[in-house]
Amino acid sequence: MGHFPKNNMRDICCKNITDAVEKMCADAAYNLPKDVYDAIKEAQIGESSNLAKSILLQCLKNADIAKTEEKPICQDTGFAVVFVEIGKNVRIVGENDVEEAIQKGVRNGYDKYYLRKSIVQDPLFDRKNTNDNTPAIIHLSFVEGENIKIVLAPKGGGSENVSALKMLKPSDGEEGVIDFVVKTVIAAGGNPCPPVIVGVGIGGDAEKCLEIAKKALLRPVKESHPISFYREMEKKILAKINESGIGAQGLGGKITALAVHIETFATHIACLPVGVAINCHAARHCEIVL
Repeated sequence: MGHFPKNNMRDICCKNITDAVEKMCADAAYNLPKDVYDAIKEAQIGESSNLAKSILLQCLKNADIAKTEEKPICQDTGFAVVFVEIGKNVRIVGENDVEEAIQKGVRNGYDKYYLRKSIVQDPLFDRKNTNDNTPAIIHLSFVEGENIKIVLAPKGGGSENVSALKMLKPSDGEEGVIDFVVKTVIAAGGNPCPPVIVGVGIGGDAEKCLEIAKKALLRPVKESHPISFYREMEKKILAKINESGIGAQGLGGKITALAVHIETFATHIACLPVGVAINCHAARHCEIVL
């Protein structure tokens, strides 16, 4: 974290982190972000299929009920995926480190708010539920400043199951990337509960590629990539996905995806990794700055 004079450091207590994450578990489960809600509403108005219009209206009503009655938007309250940015002028104080403070917040939140616990400790031979939805998946990064930013993004198993990675050759170029992403979404069909948001990671290694694809899902729906050629790629991919006719819940219509978000990272001269992360229409996430 670097070395700073003691009087330039800001202390943040582990308990404050735990308490914040605990509350975020409920906020993320109950409240669909406004940008996602508005995108579904716009899709519902613009959809030509009467069946799809009806399905999208039900999605909106479901989100309204969840918010009003403080109930989960979906029964699958997901993996607890947490992105954390720690300011370099922050010192974590208390009995735990930042990761354990977050894990404790997830344990407390999923228990206190009666959220479904969906995590098994061993993935293959002994699939016993951990009964507290931990371990959470935590991504830590360090930034300038004296705050901690925490983003909690519950990720359902259905949408996670259609994630994909392909190690393309650099010669495959833009068309290779577009083709892989579109084929991945079409192959997923109705399984991730469309209309979906598609996160695309390009670059890094295999691991980094999928991480930035998932992080791309957090970008506001109407916010395009700042670089023009990636912005145009997002538009091309979105158009091709919506030409598929998969539609809401896979039952037909012209809106299969609400948005495509691309994130990139430097890569090796011999590599062109592409990762695809898909969020269902209930693209849940919330954030707090401590």
